[in-house]
Order: sequence, then structure tokens, then C-alpha cells
Amino acid sequence: MSLSLSESGPCRIVVMASGNGSNFQALIDAVAAGQIPDSKIIRLIVNRGKAYATKRAEQAGIPWEYFNLISNGFQEKGEKDAQKIQEARDKYDAALAEKLLNGDYKPDLVVLAGFMYIFGKPLLDPLEAAGIKIINLHPALPGKYDGVNAIGRAFEDFKAGKLEDNKTGIMVHFVIDEVDRGEPILTREVECREGEDLHQLEERIHSHEHELIVEATAQVVKSILARKNESR
Repeated sequence: MSLSLSESGPCRIVVMASGNGSNFQALIDAVAAGQIPDSKIIRLIVNRGKAYATKRAEQAGIPWEYFNLISNGFQEKGEKDAQKIQEARDKYDAALAEKLLNGDYKPDLVVLAGFMYIFGKPLLDPLEAAGIKIINLHPALPGKYDGVNAIGRAFEDFKAGKLEDNKTGIMVHFVIDEVDRGEPILTREVECREGEDLHQLEERIHSHEHELIVEATAQVVKSILARKNESR
């Protein structure tokens, strides 16, 4: 049996977010409605102090924590030295892994729902060893527009006539130590439209995100619950 999986009870989910938290809200609602089976969101972690996601957590009675690279003392504000920045990030990642593995969290699944930070091996390796899956929502199709500003880059290619089939999209994928290159769980294509501006494209893409992150989370939760049943 995986070290992280509790022997009984619901699938324990930690959600990480940085901003408004609309995808987090979609997960809250889906758990309450039973769309994500036999599961419980046990905590929200944010890395931005003004993230509205914390208000959503409070309204739902979900504990939350602010854990930030600079505010929590891992990196000096304004640091420019690349080596010191990397060392700080490694320490931050390791500290967060420690929280997840040995604190009162002990999740079965971590869902990144708009968490604006790229994790490295000091977090990913310990969680993988413990059997804890991490999944992420990214507004692009597999192998396309990895990293930041994915929608904006797809839109610019569309305007330049360089976007294949005039389609971009969204995916939920497993997180690995290569940005947005983990195995896709679910994808959805979104067609770019003539006469549409970037904001309108963003709105249409975001309108599909809530549904996709719920469907993908439910799919992963079902596999986790199946593993729990097999281990009994």
C-alpha cells in the first residue's frame, strides 16, 4: 500500500491556488454535489496574501494556509543571484513537502487550481515516493504553449495565421519535473474565432476550465479509491 493513502475514509484532497479561486470553488461545489465521489477537501494552500480563494475556503469551512517563498523567509525580497534563488526555491519546496507528508494534511491528492509557482524535485520526488499524485490545470493543449501566458501566445499565433487548425484548449495533467509536460488526464479543444479579442478568448477558455478540472479530479479520485479498496 502507498505510504500516503489512508486505509479508510474519503479521498483527502489539498488544493493550491494563487488568485480568485473560481476553479477551487468548482471543486468545492462538485465535492458537495457528489460529482467527485467519496472525497473531502481538507485544506487550501495559497502563496499570495490577497488571494480571494481564502474567502471561498472560509465560506466552505475549509482550513487554509498562506505559505510564500519570500514572506515565509526562504528568499530575500529583490534577490537577483540565480544560485541563491534556486537554493531558496529548493528549501521552500522541501518545506512544503514536509508539511504535506508529516503535518496534519496527509492528502491522497494535490490539485493545483491556478497555483502560480513551478515545483521542483525537492517537492515532487518525496510526494511521488509516498504515492501522492499532483495534478494541474493548464490553459493549453499537450505539448503546446508550456508555462506562462499560454492563452496570449496562442492568440498571437492565431492572429499571425500560425495556430494549427485555429484551435487551442485546456488540459489537466499529472505534474512532473518538466513544466506542463506531465501525462494528460483530460483535454478540451477551444477554437479561436475571427473578430474576437484576447479577453473574449480568455473568458471562453475559463468557462470550460471549471468543468474540466472537476471531471479530471473525479477521474483521478476514482483510481485512488480503487487502490484503497484493493489494499484492504
